[in-house]
Amino acid sequence: MDRREFALGASALAVATLTPAARAAQSDGISSAARSLWRRATVVDCNIGPQISADTFPMGQADLDVARASGLTVMKNSIGGFNASFEDTVGELSFYQRMIEAHPDVFMQIRNVADFATAKHTNKVGIIFGFESATALGDKLDNITMFRYLGVRVMQLSYNLTSPFGAGVLAPADATLTDLGRQAVARMNEVGVALDLSHANPATTAAAMAASTKPVIMSHAGCMSVHQNPRNKTDEQMRALANKGGVMGIFDLFYLAPAGVQPTLDIYMQHMTHALDVMGEDHVGFGSDTTFGATANTEQDRAEWNAETARRVAAGVAAPEEDGRLPYVEGLNRPDRSLVIADALMKRGYPARVAEKVLGANFVRVFGEIW
Repeated sequence: MDRREFALGASALAVATLTPAARAAQSDGISSAARSLWRRATVVDCNIGPQISADTFPMGQADLDVARASGLTVMKNSIGGFNASFEDTVGELSFYQRMIEAHPDVFMQIRNVADFATAKHTNKVGIIFGFESATALGDKLDNITMFRYLGVRVMQLSYNLTSPFGAGVLAPADATLTDLGRQAVARMNEVGVALDLSHANPATTAAAMAASTKPVIMSHAGCMSVHQNPRNKTDEQMRALANKGGVMGIFDLFYLAPAGVQPTLDIYMQHMTHALDVMGEDHVGFGSDTTFGATANTEQDRAEWNAETARRVAAGVAAPEEDGRLPYVEGLNRPDRSLVIADALMKRGYPARVAEKVLGANFVRVFGEIW
Protein backbone atom coordinates (compact mmCIF):
# COMPACT_ATOMS: atom_id res chain seq x y z
CA MET A 1 0.00 0.00 0.00
CA ASP A 2 1.10 3.58 -0.63
CA ARG A 3 1.59 4.91 2.89
CA ARG A 4 3.24 8.25 2.25
CA GLU A 5 0.21 10.07 0.85
CA PHE A 6 -1.99 8.71 3.64
CA ALA A 7 0.61 9.61 6.27
CA LEU A 8 0.62 13.22 5.07
CA GLY A 9 -3.04 13.46 6.04
CA ALA A 10 -4.65 13.99 9.41
CA SER A 11 -3.80 10.55 10.74
CA ALA A 12 -0.11 11.41 10.81
CA LEU A 13 -0.87 14.34 13.07
CA ALA A 14 -2.92 12.34 15.54
CA VAL A 15 0.00 10.92 17.50
CA ALA A 16 2.17 13.97 17.02
CA THR A 17 -0.24 15.96 19.14
CA LEU A 18 -0.45 13.48 22.02
CA THR A 19 0.72 14.90 25.31
CA PRO A 20 3.45 13.14 27.34
CA ALA A 21 0.77 12.15 29.86
CA ALA A 22 -1.34 10.58 27.12
CA ARG A 23 1.67 8.67 25.83
CA ALA A 24 2.41 7.43 29.32
CA ALA A 25 -1.18 6.28 29.74
CA GLN A 26 -0.81 4.20 26.57
CA SER A 27 1.93 2.21 28.26
CA ASP A 28 -0.17 1.07 31.24
CA GLY A 29 0.13 -2.66 31.83
CA ILE A 30 3.47 -3.14 30.09
CA SER A 31 5.77 -5.24 32.24
CA SER A 32 9.12 -3.91 33.37
CA ALA A 33 10.76 -7.01 31.88
CA ALA A 34 9.32 -6.25 28.45
CA ARG A 35 10.28 -2.61 28.71
CA SER A 36 13.86 -3.50 29.67
CA LEU A 37 14.16 -5.95 26.77
CA TRP A 38 12.69 -3.44 24.32
CA ARG A 39 15.19 -0.77 25.33
CA ARG A 40 18.22 -2.98 24.84
CA ALA A 41 17.03 -4.84 21.72
CA THR A 42 17.73 -3.96 18.11
CA VAL A 43 14.16 -3.31 16.99
CA VAL A 44 13.38 -3.70 13.28
CA ASP A 45 10.01 -2.95 11.70
CA CYS A 46 10.35 -4.51 8.26
CA ASN A 47 7.63 -2.49 6.53
CA ILE A 48 6.79 1.01 7.69
CA GLY A 49 7.73 4.55 6.75
CA PRO A 50 8.66 7.50 8.92
CA GLN A 51 5.95 9.93 9.99
CA ILE A 52 6.09 13.01 7.76
CA SER A 53 3.44 15.69 8.15
CA ALA A 54 4.73 17.99 5.39
CA ASP A 55 6.99 17.80 2.33
CA THR A 56 9.34 20.43 3.73
CA PHE A 57 12.49 20.28 5.82
CA PRO A 58 13.48 20.50 8.54
CA MET A 59 10.67 18.30 9.83
CA GLY A 60 8.46 19.45 12.67
CA GLN A 61 9.70 18.58 16.13
CA ALA A 62 6.55 16.59 16.84
CA ASP A 63 7.32 14.18 13.98
CA LEU A 64 10.90 13.80 15.18
CA ASP A 65 9.67 13.13 18.70
CA VAL A 66 7.41 10.35 17.42
CA ALA A 67 10.36 8.76 15.60
CA ARG A 68 12.28 8.72 18.88
CA ALA A 69 9.29 7.46 20.87
CA SER A 70 8.79 4.53 18.49
CA GLY A 71 11.77 2.70 19.95
CA LEU A 72 12.72 1.53 16.45
CA THR A 73 16.34 0.94 15.61
CA VAL A 74 15.62 0.35 11.92
CA MET A 75 12.62 0.46 9.60
CA LYS A 76 12.28 -0.81 6.05
CA ASN A 77 10.47 1.84 4.06
CA SER A 78 8.68 0.92 0.83
CA ILE A 79 9.53 3.36 -1.96
CA GLY A 80 7.41 3.86 -5.06
CA GLY A 81 4.05 2.60 -3.85
CA PHE A 82 2.43 -0.09 -5.99
CA ASN A 83 2.89 1.50 -9.42
CA ALA A 84 5.22 4.53 -9.36
CA SER A 85 7.20 5.19 -12.52
CA PHE A 86 10.98 5.06 -12.74
CA GLU A 87 11.19 8.85 -12.54
CA ASP A 88 8.77 9.15 -9.60
CA THR A 89 10.59 6.42 -7.72
CA VAL A 90 13.93 8.17 -8.16
CA GLY A 91 12.26 11.37 -6.96
CA GLU A 92 10.97 9.61 -3.85
CA LEU A 93 14.42 8.20 -3.12
CA SER A 94 15.73 11.74 -3.38
CA PHE A 95 13.05 12.93 -0.97
CA TYR A 96 14.07 10.45 1.71
CA GLN A 97 17.74 11.20 1.17
CA ARG A 98 16.93 14.86 1.77
CA MET A 99 15.09 13.92 4.94
CA ILE A 100 18.04 11.94 6.25
CA GLU A 101 20.48 14.71 5.33
CA ALA A 102 18.29 17.31 7.06
CA HIS A 103 18.21 15.27 10.29
CA PRO A 104 21.51 13.37 10.63
CA ASP A 105 21.08 13.27 14.41
CA VAL A 106 17.78 11.35 14.07
CA PHE A 107 17.93 9.28 10.87
CA MET A 108 20.52 7.30 8.93
CA GLN A 109 20.38 5.09 5.87
CA ILE A 110 21.04 1.37 6.31
CA ARG A 111 23.31 0.08 3.55
CA ASN A 112 25.02 -2.89 5.24
CA VAL A 113 24.45 -5.08 8.27
CA ALA A 114 27.02 -3.20 10.39
CA ASP A 115 24.73 -0.15 10.15
CA PHE A 116 22.19 -1.83 12.44
CA ALA A 117 24.67 -1.69 15.33
CA THR A 118 25.64 1.87 14.42
CA ALA A 119 22.00 2.99 14.51
CA LYS A 120 21.52 1.33 17.90
CA HIS A 121 24.68 2.72 19.46
CA THR A 122 24.12 6.26 18.17
CA ASN A 123 20.39 6.31 19.04
CA LYS A 124 19.33 6.95 15.46
CA VAL A 125 16.48 5.48 13.44
CA GLY A 126 17.92 3.61 10.46
CA ILE A 127 16.02 3.37 7.19
CA ILE A 128 16.26 0.53 4.67
CA PHE A 129 15.00 1.48 1.22
CA GLY A 130 12.82 -1.21 -0.38
CA PHE A 131 10.45 -1.77 -3.31
CA GLU A 132 7.04 -3.44 -3.06
CA SER A 133 6.43 -3.08 -6.79
CA ALA A 134 8.69 -3.93 -9.72
CA THR A 135 7.25 -1.14 -11.86
CA ALA A 136 10.28 1.14 -11.54
CA LEU A 137 12.53 -1.69 -12.73
CA GLY A 138 10.68 -1.97 -16.04
CA ASP A 139 12.07 -5.09 -17.68
CA LYS A 140 15.74 -4.18 -17.19
CA LEU A 141 18.01 -6.26 -14.99
CA ASP A 142 20.52 -3.42 -14.89
CA ASN A 143 17.96 -1.32 -13.02
CA ILE A 144 18.24 -3.80 -10.15
CA THR A 145 21.95 -3.05 -9.95
CA MET A 146 21.48 0.70 -10.36
CA PHE A 147 18.84 0.96 -7.63
CA ARG A 148 20.95 -1.25 -5.37
CA TYR A 149 23.76 1.29 -5.55
CA LEU A 150 21.24 4.05 -4.92
CA GLY A 151 20.62 2.29 -1.63
CA VAL A 152 17.65 -0.02 -2.33
CA ARG A 153 18.38 -3.22 -0.42
CA VAL A 154 15.02 -5.05 -0.62
CA MET A 155 12.95 -5.70 -3.76
CA GLN A 156 9.86 -7.66 -4.76
CA LEU A 157 9.27 -9.27 -8.13
CA SER A 158 5.68 -8.02 -8.36
CA TYR A 159 2.95 -6.31 -6.40
CA ASN A 160 -0.48 -7.96 -6.41
CA LEU A 161 -0.71 -8.42 -10.20
CA THR A 162 1.86 -9.61 -12.75
CA SER A 163 5.13 -8.04 -13.81
CA PRO A 164 7.82 -9.00 -16.31
CA PHE A 165 9.42 -11.00 -13.46
CA GLY A 166 6.61 -12.85 -11.69
CA ALA A 167 3.10 -12.78 -10.29
CA GLY A 168 1.35 -11.34 -7.26
CA VAL A 169 -1.41 -12.77 -5.11
CA LEU A 170 -4.24 -11.52 -7.37
CA ALA A 171 -2.74 -13.05 -10.51
CA PRO A 172 -3.96 -16.36 -11.98
CA ALA A 173 -2.77 -19.37 -10.02
CA ASP A 174 -0.64 -20.65 -12.91
CA ALA A 175 1.19 -17.34 -13.33
CA THR A 176 4.70 -17.86 -12.05
CA LEU A 177 8.30 -16.74 -12.15
CA THR A 178 9.32 -15.84 -15.69
CA ASP A 179 12.67 -16.50 -17.34
CA LEU A 180 13.48 -12.83 -16.80
CA GLY A 181 12.38 -13.28 -13.19
CA ARG A 182 14.93 -16.07 -12.73
CA GLN A 183 17.58 -13.76 -14.07
CA ALA A 184 16.35 -11.04 -11.69
CA VAL A 185 16.66 -13.40 -8.71
CA ALA A 186 20.20 -14.26 -9.79
CA ARG A 187 21.05 -10.56 -10.13
CA MET A 188 19.64 -9.78 -6.67
CA ASN A 189 21.69 -12.63 -5.21
CA GLU A 190 24.78 -11.37 -7.02
CA VAL A 191 24.62 -7.72 -5.95
CA GLY A 192 23.20 -8.21 -2.47
CA VAL A 193 19.51 -7.31 -2.66
CA ALA A 194 17.04 -9.14 -0.42
CA LEU A 195 14.24 -10.81 -2.36
CA ASP A 196 10.89 -10.11 -0.68
CA LEU A 197 7.99 -12.43 -1.51
CA SER A 198 5.31 -10.73 0.60
CA HIS A 199 3.05 -10.08 -2.39
CA ALA A 200 4.03 -13.08 -4.54
CA ASN A 201 1.47 -15.74 -5.42
CA PRO A 202 2.16 -19.36 -4.43
CA ALA A 203 3.63 -20.36 -7.81
CA THR A 204 6.02 -17.42 -7.94
CA THR A 205 6.90 -17.91 -4.28
CA ALA A 206 7.90 -21.55 -4.80
CA ALA A 207 9.81 -20.90 -8.01
CA ALA A 208 11.65 -17.87 -6.62
CA MET A 209 12.70 -19.75 -3.49
CA ALA A 210 14.02 -22.57 -5.65
CA ALA A 211 15.90 -20.13 -7.87
CA SER A 212 17.52 -18.14 -5.06
CA THR A 213 20.88 -19.19 -3.68
CA LYS A 214 20.34 -17.00 -0.62
CA PRO A 215 17.59 -16.75 1.99
CA VAL A 216 14.51 -14.76 1.02
CA ILE A 217 12.07 -12.83 3.18
CA MET A 218 8.38 -12.05 3.49
CA SER A 219 8.62 -8.67 5.17
CA HIS A 220 4.90 -8.24 5.87
CA ALA A 221 2.18 -10.89 5.78
CA GLY A 222 -0.18 -12.94 7.96
CA CYS A 223 -1.02 -16.63 8.39
CA MET A 224 -3.56 -18.30 6.10
CA SER A 225 -4.33 -20.94 8.73
CA VAL A 226 -5.54 -18.22 11.11
CA HIS A 227 -7.51 -16.26 8.50
CA GLN A 228 -7.91 -17.02 4.81
CA ASN A 229 -6.98 -14.08 2.62
CA PRO A 230 -4.67 -14.05 -0.42
CA ARG A 231 -2.31 -11.68 1.39
CA ASN A 232 -1.69 -14.31 4.07
CA LYS A 233 0.73 -17.23 3.72
CA THR A 234 0.05 -20.95 3.98
CA ASP A 235 1.87 -23.18 6.45
CA GLU A 236 3.59 -24.82 3.47
CA GLN A 237 4.95 -21.48 2.25
CA MET A 238 6.01 -20.50 5.75
CA ARG A 239 7.88 -23.78 6.33
CA ALA A 240 9.60 -23.43 2.96
CA LEU A 241 10.66 -19.90 3.88
CA ALA A 242 12.07 -21.08 7.20
CA ASN A 243 13.88 -23.97 5.52
CA LYS A 244 15.42 -21.42 3.17
CA GLY A 245 16.69 -19.46 6.18
CA GLY A 246 14.25 -16.61 5.68
CA VAL A 247 12.11 -14.48 8.00
CA MET A 248 8.44 -13.45 7.83
CA GLY A 249 7.17 -10.25 9.46
CA ILE A 250 3.59 -10.17 10.75
CA PHE A 251 1.68 -7.09 9.59
CA ASP A 252 -0.96 -4.91 11.31
CA LEU A 253 -3.52 -4.95 8.52
CA PHE A 254 -7.19 -5.89 8.26
CA TYR A 255 -6.24 -9.05 6.34
CA LEU A 256 -5.64 -10.61 9.77
CA ALA A 257 -9.37 -10.75 10.53
CA PRO A 258 -12.68 -11.50 8.75
CA ALA A 259 -14.43 -8.79 6.76
CA GLY A 260 -15.90 -6.08 8.96
CA VAL A 261 -13.82 -7.02 12.01
CA GLN A 262 -11.09 -4.62 13.11
CA PRO A 263 -8.11 -6.77 14.14
CA THR A 264 -7.26 -6.75 17.84
CA LEU A 265 -4.04 -7.52 19.67
CA ASP A 266 -5.37 -11.01 20.48
CA ILE A 267 -6.01 -11.68 16.78
CA TYR A 268 -2.57 -10.31 15.90
CA MET A 269 -0.96 -12.61 18.45
CA GLN A 270 -2.82 -15.60 17.01
CA HIS A 271 -0.92 -14.95 13.77
CA MET A 272 2.35 -14.28 15.58
CA THR A 273 2.21 -17.41 17.73
CA HIS A 274 1.08 -19.56 14.80
CA ALA A 275 4.05 -18.34 12.78
CA LEU A 276 6.37 -19.19 15.66
CA ASP A 277 4.83 -22.65 15.95
CA VAL A 278 5.17 -23.35 12.22
CA MET A 279 8.47 -21.62 11.42
CA GLY A 280 10.40 -21.63 14.67
CA GLU A 281 11.79 -18.78 16.72
CA ASP A 282 14.57 -17.91 14.25
CA HIS A 283 12.26 -17.02 11.37
CA VAL A 284 9.58 -14.60 12.62
CA GLY A 285 9.60 -10.82 12.99
CA PHE A 286 7.19 -7.96 12.39
CA GLY A 287 6.49 -5.63 9.49
CA SER A 288 3.64 -3.31 10.43
CA ASP A 289 2.66 -2.03 6.95
CA THR A 290 0.63 0.78 8.47
CA THR A 291 1.06 4.41 9.49
CA PHE A 292 4.08 5.15 11.63
CA GLY A 293 2.28 6.83 14.50
CA ALA A 294 -1.37 6.04 15.03
CA THR A 295 -4.65 6.28 13.19
CA ALA A 296 -7.16 8.46 15.05
CA ASN A 297 -10.18 6.91 13.29
CA THR A 298 -11.68 10.32 12.67
CA GLU A 299 -14.08 11.14 9.87
CA GLN A 300 -11.18 12.73 7.97
CA ASP A 301 -9.03 9.62 8.46
CA ARG A 302 -11.81 7.42 7.12
CA ALA A 303 -12.40 9.70 4.14
CA GLU A 304 -8.71 9.72 3.24
CA TRP A 305 -8.42 5.96 3.57
CA ASN A 306 -11.58 5.41 1.52
CA ALA A 307 -10.04 7.55 -1.22
CA GLU A 308 -6.86 5.46 -1.11
CA THR A 309 -8.92 2.26 -1.24
CA ALA A 310 -10.86 3.58 -4.23
CA ARG A 311 -7.56 4.31 -5.99
CA ARG A 312 -6.44 0.74 -5.32
CA VAL A 313 -9.72 -0.71 -6.56
CA ALA A 314 -9.52 1.37 -9.73
CA ALA A 315 -5.98 0.12 -10.33
CA GLY A 316 -7.09 -3.49 -9.82
CA VAL A 317 -4.65 -4.11 -6.96
CA ALA A 318 -7.06 -4.17 -4.00
CA ALA A 319 -7.04 -7.54 -2.25
CA PRO A 320 -10.24 -9.10 -0.84
CA GLU A 321 -11.55 -7.58 2.40
CA GLU A 322 -10.29 -4.07 1.72
CA ASP A 323 -13.69 -3.00 2.97
CA GLY A 324 -13.21 0.43 4.51
CA ARG A 325 -11.50 -0.71 7.71
CA LEU A 326 -8.55 1.48 8.60
CA PRO A 327 -5.08 -0.12 8.54
CA TYR A 328 -4.38 -0.74 12.22
CA VAL A 329 -4.66 -3.33 14.99
CA GLU A 330 -6.48 -2.33 18.15
CA GLY A 331 -3.83 -2.39 20.85
CA LEU A 332 -0.97 -1.74 18.40
CA ASN A 333 -2.24 1.59 17.14
CA ARG A 334 0.68 3.55 18.62
CA PRO A 335 4.25 4.39 17.54
CA ASP A 336 5.83 2.07 20.15
CA ARG A 337 3.82 -0.96 19.00
CA SER A 338 6.98 -3.08 19.18
CA LEU A 339 6.93 -2.65 22.97
CA VAL A 340 3.40 -4.09 23.07
CA ILE A 341 4.48 -7.02 20.90
CA ALA A 342 7.38 -7.78 23.24
CA ASP A 343 5.08 -7.60 26.25
CA ALA A 344 2.42 -9.79 24.61
CA LEU A 345 4.99 -12.46 23.74
CA MET A 346 6.41 -12.55 27.25
CA LYS A 347 2.95 -12.64 28.86
CA ARG A 348 2.19 -15.67 26.70
CA GLY A 349 5.18 -17.48 28.13
CA TYR A 350 7.81 -16.86 25.48
CA PRO A 351 11.29 -16.27 26.91
CA ALA A 352 13.08 -12.97 26.41
CA ARG A 353 15.33 -14.71 23.88
CA VAL A 354 12.39 -15.32 21.54
CA ALA A 355 10.94 -11.85 21.99
CA GLU A 356 14.31 -10.28 21.15
CA LYS A 357 14.54 -12.33 17.95
CA VAL A 358 11.03 -11.28 16.90
CA LEU A 359 11.74 -7.64 17.73
CA GLY A 360 14.58 -7.52 15.23
CA ALA A 361 17.42 -9.99 15.70
CA ASN A 362 15.99 -12.38 13.11
CA PHE A 363 15.84 -9.71 10.41
CA VAL A 364 19.34 -8.49 11.31
CA ARG A 365 20.62 -12.05 10.91
CA VAL A 366 18.94 -12.69 7.57
CA PHE A 367 20.00 -9.36 6.04
CA GLY A 368 23.55 -10.14 7.11
CA GLU A 369 23.35 -13.40 5.16
CA ILE A 370 21.84 -11.74 2.06
CA TRP A 371 23.70 -8.46 1.74
